[in-house]
Amino acid sequence: MKKLVISVILVNLLAACASQKAPEAAPAPAPTPVVEAAPASAPAPVAAVAVDALNDPTSILAKRSVYYGFDVDTVADADKGMLQAHAKYLSEHSNRKVELVGSADERGSTEYNLALGQRRADGVKKLLELGGASASQLRSVSVGEEKPKAVGHDEAAWSQNRRTDLNYAQ
Repeated sequence: MKKLVISVILVNLLAACASQKAPEAAPAPAPTPVVEAAPASAPAPVAAVAVDALNDPTSILAKRSVYYGFDVDTVADADKGMLQAHAKYLSEHSNRKVELVGSADERGSTEYNLALGQRRADGVKKLLELGGASASQLRSVSVGEEKPKAVGHDEAAWSQNRRTDLNYAQ
């Protein structure tokens, strides 16, 4: 019996050690005073900044060169949309002027390349005029082979030098 009493006491002691006290409830936080805030005013309107499409690098107007095949002075169909966009821009901005600079690669005589560059610049001028640009906004010149974009004596360089550049006056 003594063993039984000791066993019961030990079980009760163990049970007492294993039990957990219920956590005390944390005191409720003091209520925060309500302060009437002034009504929020609308943010100041941001002034819209008009970006000239000519200066937008994502615009089709950012492209300002027409490239040609060897001994070709007609504008390729792929470039006509870009020139139409420039013509529209010029018709809407009568104060803008463009110099059309025709160039050729180094093959051919100086005289021939000057004439080819002029035919290229004049062809672009004609398309711009047909698209709505005024003749007074356009000036076509030729530099022949004198101002190459790429230096070299191979097709990669020559293809970059057969072009007409649209240079807008500032």
